[in-house]
Amino acid sequence: MTNQTPAETKPTRGLFSNATLLLTLTTMFWGGNAVAGKFAVGEISPLILTAFRWIIATVVLTAFAHRHLARDWHIIRQRLPYLFALGGFGFAAFNAALYTSLKYTTAINVTILQAAMPMLIFALNFLIFRTQLHWAQALGYTVTLFGVLLTASGGDFALLADLALNKGDVLMLIGIVIYAGYSVALRSRPNIHWLSFITVLVGAAAITSIVIASTEIINGTVIWPTSVTAWSVILYTVVFPSLIGQAMYARSVELIGSNRAGLFMNLVPIFGSIFAVLLLGETFHIYHGLALVLVVGGIAIAQNLTPKVH
Repeated sequence: MTNQTPAETKPTRGLFSNATLLLTLTTMFWGGNAVAGKFAVGEISPLILTAFRWIIATVVLTAFAHRHLARDWHIIRQRLPYLFALGGFGFAAFNAALYTSLKYTTAINVTILQAAMPMLIFALNFLIFRTQLHWAQALGYTVTLFGVLLTASGGDFALLADLALNKGDVLMLIGIVIYAGYSVALRSRPNIHWLSFITVLVGAAAITSIVIASTEIINGTVIWPTSVTAWSVILYTVVFPSLIGQAMYARSVELIGSNRAGLFMNLVPIFGSIFAVLLLGETFHIYHGLALVLVVGGIAIAQNLTPKVH
């Protein structure tokens, strides 16, 4: 079956036809995911958290998607290696890298590294599909990057010169490269129901995360969830970043392409900072507000001035 581009898909009304709203909500959920990862430190080991997250999500999704899976199985079977790679790398491997990195690095370093994701998506789209970067996208990215760096530096850009990569930074960088590849690969998704698509990816993530989590058990570093905090983190990561967020992101890429959707990634550290203020008791500064204006302004430039094509 020939893959459809977003322009060829049947229009969808309501929430799932508004890419800007979908991506804003998605990045808000993912910003909360980074804070949830901080709460998880010492309460549940990162790879066990990743496994619980995707196993529970698989059970929930399968209950709703089994009829669509049965109907779409002939297509799924043909594209199973591709779909398994999307879920295994884009979901399981990325989150394993994210949660593990939070044990070794600071939020500042992680924020700066996340700011590289849109540019990686631009580069991969050019290398693989020869998709040109529109000037409005380049300008919008530059403006959003400035806002992210303003947040990461605490309003003092001189601090950026003293930052150095550590083990956690390298893990996060690997995760970002993986998710950028996932974002670009979504362009080739098969024409199946969105519930079928997400369920297969989440199932692949569950299988992959079980294999990855076994290393913690073998090494004796596992921390099983026994506290209210640990299970609260699991519940949040299952419902919002996993079930809702991943479905919204996949639909958004389908609607506007990975270049334009990827630019919204710079909202993640902004929302992360806001949640850190609200949930971790950190102080809100003027530069937080200015950074939010810059990121939103950069996205608006790219969204409104870029031609509505991939």
